[in-house]
Amino acid sequence: MSEHAIEFLRGWIGEKVQCQHSPIQVEQAETLAKECCAKAAEAGILLEDIQEEVGDIQE
Repeated sequence: MSEHAIEFLRGWIGEKVQCQHSPIQVEQAETLAKECCAKAAEAGILLEDIQEEVGDIQE
């Protein structure tokens, strides 16, 4: 994964994902995965670059 993609993913996760006392609902996780894909595309980052590092984020 490119350094640009790594920085993007770390920043996005830091903004959007917070520890919760209860498990994140599947629906919320799916929504966040879709949002991450869209924002990565806006930043010029290929989904394949992210998935190379962290696996299938839509799974």
